Amino acid sequence: MIAAQAKLVYQLNKYYNERCQTRKAAIAKTIREVCKVVSDVLKEVEVQEPRFISSLSEIDSRYEGMEVISPNEFEVVLYLNQMGVFNFVDDGSLPGCAVLKLSDGRKRSMSLWVEFITASGYLSARKIRSRFQTLVAQAVDKCSYRDVVKMVADTSEVKLRIRERYVVQITPAFKCTGIWPRSAAQWPMPHIPWPGPNRVAEVKAEGFNLLSKECYSLTGKQSSAESDAWVLQFAEAENRLLMAGCRKKCLSILKTLRDRHLELPGQPLNNYHMKTLLLYECEKHPRETDWDESCLGDRLNGILLQLISCLQCRRCPHYFLPNLDLFQGKPHSALEAAAKQTWRLAREILTNAKSLDKL
Repeated sequence: MIAAQAKLVYQLNKYYNERCQTRKAAIAKTIREVCKVVSDVLKEVEVQEPRFISSLSEIDSRYEGMEVISPNEFEVVLYLNQMGVFNFVDDGSLPGCAVLKLSDGRKRSMSLWVEFITASGYLSARKIRSRFQTLVAQAVDKCSYRDVVKMVADTSEVKLRIRERYVVQITPAFKCTGIWPRSAAQWPMPHIPWPGPNRVAEVKAEGFNLLSKECYSLTGKQSSAESDAWVLQFAEAENRLLMAGCRKKCLSILKTLRDRHLELPGQPLNNYHMKTLLLYECEKHPRETDWDESCLGDRLNGILLQLISCLQCRRCPHYFLPNLDLFQGKPHSALEAAAKQTWRLAREILTNAKSLDKL
């Protein structure tokens, strides 16, 4: 048994050093290329409208605010200034979303974003995005990369297609630090020892982002006033939780397996599903020794089996916001196909570690 485990860990490390590192290097190269274009577009936007200041900056060869959705799809979070005069309200009526309401009607004129405030005093995510989309469309025509970049049509999101190969979504957002959403108040569960009080305090201080984008739970209802709502996002908090042990290596292997074998019609699975299931696996195995290099095979198998279970039940709850289902709106047939393919993958890895050479 121990020999089989050791063999699997050896093969996974080999897979990580060959496949995962190659993927990482290719993505890093793409990000540099994509960020040059996006920075140029955002520079043009800033000239037209100084309230939209580019926050895309390179720190330790990583771009702050850049999320990799898949090797050809990216999201850039553009942090806006001055959320000041608004109260953050998440009463749970819109899973995964919150609204920003004027703290005092008399402060309307003091807001940097005055023309995007609705009659009832809400700062409209949709109105800000709509204005930003117009600015980006104009910037794309003026920027020095105009031959290789164009706007993606038929969406309320701000998306660029670059060199006909890559899609980048640029999402206006506010950073919220020092508060924690009521809809995530159940975290951490009192009976679960991970991640421990010190790490919890760090994560909560890190806060979360409010993004102006279409919300999972509102698909189909976007025309209503609810589309003024902002989407909650916890990228920094999640990354902080995955720092120790072999967690990041495990995530890298999961992402590589997904890119190579689970990129299916109907796009049932993305890398965020993998990250979410890894966080749940951390709760199931709370001891740091469970995340030693020698346990990599066990953790990976556990996550793949949990993924199959979620796909079969057609439900994958968000880690911090359990009322939000990350499979909402995905076609059932696509989830079924993904369950079968994940099962084939898991069985292959479990029964024959050497199969990783071909995966």
